[in-house]
Amino acid sequence: MKNLIYFPLLLLLFLNCRGNQNSAASDSEQQTKTESSAVKDVKSKKANEFAIVIHGGAGTILRKNMSAEDEAAYNAKLEEAIRVGYDILKNGGTSLDAVEKTINVLENSPLFNAGKGAVFTHAGTNELDASIMDGKNLDAGASAGTKTVKNPINLARAVMEKSPHVMLSGEGAEQFAKEQGLEIVDPSYFYTEARFKALERVKASEERETARDKSAFYDPTIKDSKFGTVGCVALDKNGNLAAGTSTGGMTNKRWGRIGDAPIIGAGTYANNATCAVSSTGWGEYFIRAMVAHDISALMDYKGLSLQEAAKEVIQKKVPDLGGDGGIIAVDKDGNMVMEYNTEGMYRASMDASGNLTVGIYKD
Repeated sequence: MKNLIYFPLLLLLFLNCRGNQNSAASDSEQQTKTESSAVKDVKSKKANEFAIVIHGGAGTILRKNMSAEDEAAYNAKLEEAIRVGYDILKNGGTSLDAVEKTINVLENSPLFNAGKGAVFTHAGTNELDASIMDGKNLDAGASAGTKTVKNPINLARAVMEKSPHVMLSGEGAEQFAKEQGLEIVDPSYFYTEARFKALERVKASEERETARDKSAFYDPTIKDSKFGTVGCVALDKNGNLAAGTSTGGMTNKRWGRIGDAPIIGAGTYANNATCAVSSTGWGEYFIRAMVAHDISALMDYKGLSLQEAAKEVIQKKVPDLGGDGGIIAVDKDGNMVMEYNTEGMYRASMDASGNLTVGIYKD
């Protein structure tokens, strides 16, 4: 009799356990599907597996002031430079290598205010600045006020990777460059007739300003004496971001003036959690606004997109202070931005599919 009572109870207990197991399996399967769906959503939001953006300076760049020959030369050099970095990324190279080698092309061209094309100081010399940053670990390196290092961006990377410091300047930076085997040139290497004539015009404008002659204001070379920088930002196939910036600074600068280009957070910033940024503009204002880092911070703390953050900083924060200029940036998902509030900015971008965009003017 007892067996007749226990058997139905055991059967009921067995069926209940099977039901719980099936339910648990069903819940587990559903969770797996949900997690898989979430992963797919994350992957679908990635705009590019890798990407690269460059700039060659911002300012009053108007079509009416540019000859067809000059325009073609700028477009060709921008394309040449960005393809160097693109090929590195396409073949699995690092974002740091892409940034450095791309900037080398721009530094070696007399078209841009960096390296060979650096502008002149009030004393008739060339003083160059550069910086680079690794978004993977927030390592950074910079150099300022060098006169004999052919490629300042190479020095900036050497400071980052082969010294315990972030920034070196002047004679000390040059001594370090020699110890690292970087290419050293005679200061005359940086001389270009166009840049020297620009210095003469700016000096002449100072005298006319004293006499209250405002006509010099309309000379783009004089108006934009504070502009001129080259930069590159990149995302590689491993998800690492990097940014670099190189410049000859401000035409007619004195007293060892240093702008934003070599200052981490102002001219250059990269963080794998957000974005990589390189700035070009009126350095004093970009330092005060900490432009490059501010864009990253707006993404990190406020959840803004790269486009939203760049627009907030370049179209509002910097102009409200009285400054102008622009930035290039790429975020961790491969979204690219070229934001500026001037009449133009030499710029180019390439996505993972090899689509190339080159621009100079605002329109």
